[in-house]
Amino acid sequence: MTSPRARRVADQIQIELSDIIGRRLKDPRRGFITLTGVDLTPDLKVAKVYVSALEPDDLERGLSTLKRAKGFLRYHLGQRIRLRHVPELRFFADQSVEQGQRIEELLRELHERGELGEEESEA
Repeated sequence: MTSPRARRVADQIQIELSDIIGRRLKDPRRGFITLTGVDLTPDLKVAKVYVSALEPDDLERGLSTLKRAKGFLRYHLGQRIRLRHVPELRFFADQSVEQGQRIEELLRELHERGELGEEESEA
């Protein structure tokens, strides 16, 4: 469980990083990526940044670009937020969208086979 302060700082990091990536990071390999969330450790020293993209290739290129630009992003983040120590940035692919689509697909298959939903109540 994270503290309210850690949650506020994580939200601010997400806002600022999104802006830095959109306006300052000029690397064309970045692609069309979206920051979907930031989780901070309780001591605020490590920020796990979750990234998604519409295309898997964009996600891979975007993640590798962000990992290479970690120092640049951390420097500019330090210019924008007031913390004694700027957290170390770690980038991860956000799998929640794919997991949600897979669950939806499985539920649809069960519904079509009659193992879930209205068909059971009618039988």
